Amino acid sequence: MSLTRQSSFQEQSNNGKGSLYLVATPIGNLEDMTFRAIRTLKECDIIAAEDTRQTRKLLTHFEISPQMLFSYHEHNKAASGPELIRYIIEGKNLAIVSDAGLPAISDPGADLVKLAIEEGISVIPIPGANAALSSLIASGLSTDRFTFIGFLPRERKDVEGVLQSFRASQGTLLFYESPHRVIKTLNAILNVYGNRHVVLARELTKRYEEFVRGSVEECLEYLQEHPPLGEYCLVVEGTSWQEEQEQLAAWWQKLTVEEHVAHYEAEGHPRKEAMKKTAGDRGVSKRDIYNALI
Repeated sequence: MSLTRQSSFQEQSNNGKGSLYLVATPIGNLEDMTFRAIRTLKECDIIAAEDTRQTRKLLTHFEISPQMLFSYHEHNKAASGPELIRYIIEGKNLAIVSDAGLPAISDPGADLVKLAIEEGISVIPIPGANAALSSLIASGLSTDRFTFIGFLPRERKDVEGVLQSFRASQGTLLFYESPHRVIKTLNAILNVYGNRHVVLARELTKRYEEFVRGSVEECLEYLQEHPPLGEYCLVVEGTSWQEEQEQLAAWWQKLTVEEHVAHYEAEGHPRKEAMKKTAGDRGVSKRDIYNALI
């Protein structure tokens, strides 16, 4: 990757090109919207939205009337992305928004940012509400180091693979989850991490905002009595410094994947079982081990 530089004042003079603005929108309460976000949306020629119906309600509330409201989401980004970039190159200023929070976080806006940078277009963040960080700062868990993981995969084996890869992480872990999957995800966390401390944050900045703090088992018991409602952010305690160091100093660190598997085979384990144990040691999925051996 070649070095690029973008000045804070570049939006004033961009060789005739427009700029791409990443505008944060409310995550629940309409008062999450900043004055700068409202001004930016009013001044931009085009607004690209994940769900135009949802965004139109927001624009109507703040009396914003863009020249064009453009649909841009996961299913049409391959075709819509280049078209939006062409508008910016022609001199149009474009703002991209998600349904809630910061665009480009668990959102196809990240792909548009890459396209813009490749074309030398200024990318300007307009900060605002974010569910993951809002959950973290109110969780009571460590904020010194944290990892945002977002939504986990659908398949169980893939879920466990992702969780395993962060098993030795000392920092707090942040996940997004739907009400339909939160119990399954907590059970997967219990299976891979044990009964760690977690926080369930839901309906952030809305009327029924709620934080449930406790062990994984305690939170699962709570959800049995109070069925999940609304979107969740799961804040999960990281491992201890001692556990992290033990993992880093593990006996197998100097072994290649092939040598690691061979070690277990030499102990009499079938190859599939040896691969499974290797994956568990390394905190990755068995599929990753298989691919490394091909």
